[in-house]
Amino acid sequence: MKLSEELSWRGFVNQTTLTDPTLLDKRKFIFYWGVDPSSDSMTVGNLATAMMVKHFIKHGHKAVLLVGGATGMIGDPDGKTEERKLKTLETIAANKKAIVSQYKNLFAGLNITIVDNYDWFKNYNYLAFLRDVGKHVTMRQMLGREFVQSRLGEQGSGISYAEFSYVLMQAYDFLYLHNNFNVDMQVCGSDQWGNSIAGVDLIRRMTGDVVEVWSSPLVVNPLTGAKFGKSEDGAVWLDANKTSPTSFHQFWVNTDDQNVEYYLKIYTELSPTEVALVMKEQADSPKTRPAQFKLADEVTAIVHGRKAAARARRLSSFITGITNVGQANQNDLDDLRQEIPCVRINIRQTISDVLIESKLAISRTAAKRLIEDGAIYLNGARIDRDKFNDSDFTNNRLMIRRGKAYKDSAMVELESR
Repeated sequence: MKLSEELSWRGFVNQTTLTDPTLLDKRKFIFYWGVDPSSDSMTVGNLATAMMVKHFIKHGHKAVLLVGGATGMIGDPDGKTEERKLKTLETIAANKKAIVSQYKNLFAGLNITIVDNYDWFKNYNYLAFLRDVGKHVTMRQMLGREFVQSRLGEQGSGISYAEFSYVLMQAYDFLYLHNNFNVDMQVCGSDQWGNSIAGVDLIRRMTGDVVEVWSSPLVVNPLTGAKFGKSEDGAVWLDANKTSPTSFHQFWVNTDDQNVEYYLKIYTELSPTEVALVMKEQADSPKTRPAQFKLADEVTAIVHGRKAAARARRLSSFITGITNVGQANQNDLDDLRQEIPCVRINIRQTISDVLIESKLAISRTAAKRLIEDGAIYLNGARIDRDKFNDSDFTNNRLMIRRGKAYKDSAMVELESR
């Protein structure tokens, strides 16, 4: 499959300056993609663009990966309704190191060059920058940006000169990389289109050269229209210390049936044939969620490695009730106790007691309502009673869940009788 075809099939086509997308198949670009160190980890939102970048590289295009040590000191105002709080230099340095580490992990074995825009901004004299670069960017161009208009409007919070200048800094990144690394394309998410086009215009004005931009749509939940990458607990991070591999795996297992094929195309490297086979298996046996587990296995392996993915898959099989938790060995049990609440009870205690103790319900009234509404599952099966049966337990253990989200689960261990 050619790159232009693959990008189209996977859903990585949004706006582009290319007059013909098949130019990606006919010539090799040196492109760049950048991430600001606004946090010490990327999220699954960033991962979508990273996956697109991998396809560019595997089709022979050369990647320059930028960490925004300079732009991160200001923060991109696009999409923000209020001024960002500036991060300390120590925080930015730590965040840069973390982002670079994730670059190296995600693109291990591939030909990449990593750069930091702080290296070319740190000694750039302010007056020289205004004369060299600022002279070529019109106020009409900068004031025309939608986020600037919204921040300057009657209901807007205003915008500082620093954040207003962010687009100029990113445009200069493109110019610097073009002049020093022969970069002739920027790839980005659709939210960076305006900043990228500013770079195209700056390069044209200052060098006369033509460079390109390829953007992909922001990943959204097709059912809700909400921006993808967050759970009810907040952002889903690529750092194992912020989102554990098992929680990360569970996030993907929770994917709706309607969206799973969409995410398989974006977040995995499975071929069209492999995706079709998985979706056929899904159609034949939807209750066992083969497509969701395949998605979770593949994405977790990309981010955390095959070993961590296998461990997360094993724990997920217990949490979802596909494998009876009574069959878990001691290592599995130790791992489960780190991932989900675990409650020890005696046989006289009720299901409501467990729901309260595991914080799956805030009160006895709430617990009884959940049971009456059919929202409580034991070992993956819905129940409508408040008493445990001996048959619920295997080796004195069971799994209890509230609702359809597997993150709302707890392991129950019965005291010896």
